[in-house]
Amino acid sequence: MAACVAFAAALGEPALGPPEVSSDSLVADQTDHPGEAIAVVAAGALPWRVNKDKLEVLLIHRPRYDDWSWPKGKLDPGETVPECAAREVEEEIGLKAPLGIPLPPIHYHVSAGLKVVHYWAVDVDGAPLRPDGKEVDSVMWCSPEKAAGLLSNPGDRAPLEHLEAAHGRGELDTWPLLVLRHAKAKPRSSWSKAEGDRPLAATGTRQAQAVGRLLQAWSPSRVVTSPWLRCVATVAPYAKAVDAKVKLHDSLTEHLHGRSPHKTANVVESLFDKGRPVALCTHRPALPTVFAQLGKHMNSRLRTLLPSSDPFLSPGEIVVCHVSHSKGKVVAVEQFRPFDD
Repeated sequence: MAACVAFAAALGEPALGPPEVSSDSLVADQTDHPGEAIAVVAAGALPWRVNKDKLEVLLIHRPRYDDWSWPKGKLDPGETVPECAAREVEEEIGLKAPLGIPLPPIHYHVSAGLKVVHYWAVDVDGAPLRPDGKEVDSVMWCSPEKAAGLLSNPGDRAPLEHLEAAHGRGELDTWPLLVLRHAKAKPRSSWSKAEGDRPLAATGTRQAQAVGRLLQAWSPSRVVTSPWLRCVATVAPYAKAVDAKVKLHDSLTEHLHGRSPHKTANVVESLFDKGRPVALCTHRPALPTVFAQLGKHMNSRLRTLLPSSDPFLSPGEIVVCHVSHSKGKVVAVEQFRPFDD
């Protein structure tokens, strides 16, 4: 099972997001079932759109259960929770779209034990929908109020309420800014050539492939990275898979960050000026500067969710900041590790 850690919070709201899930200990810190082992992990999304200035959400009908629900499904082997959510949305309704803000997970009991379903908002943005016909035989656009009355599982109303509240605050329509630490590199002690040429270790090469899959859950169209080999090799599988535009910034290297950290901060600040989905890849020593600059674009509650102690991120680990289009501020923060085999 995928190892992941996620944290999320909206302005003025309590922290929300998937709990820690690991192959060693499937115990969630869920409020209604404290300490109870999780038997089934699933993920999905609440598709939404604005139609004639009114918020609408998409319900799906599942003939197997004769119920109205959200697109969702169980994790596949070797899959992280965000990857599962994005895959299930594409499989069930034919929508390939990046995940938006995280929504509260729900917990309920099934025959196997306690089940958790992690949810995200997904902006349909006019894309065509193609229900698969087998698991989903029909879909319905409706107001949040109507959806709340039609949902077969009362627990599914919690993420809906959060989505509607975020829309009311202008925090539902967002773009992702992702910060990535490069994958595991060969040890410095075993490398005698130029530091910028130090490559990934064998483990790091596998991590880079996993990072490439995980990044596709948010689909940043641009990648900004240190030009040092271990960073470039980390983002290469993703960039190749989606044909993302890659820009190299010397100020993201360890060397130039050590000399001029304000230039590293300027690179981060420039990402907000663009206002488009982007991933930034850098080195551990630069991460405090990166997170400090990000913190200027969020409230104090969210700043507490940013990594604050060394090593800040594990190799290949990602922090996802969701930036409001209307406010230009970060309104949710998440943190994930790629699948570790």
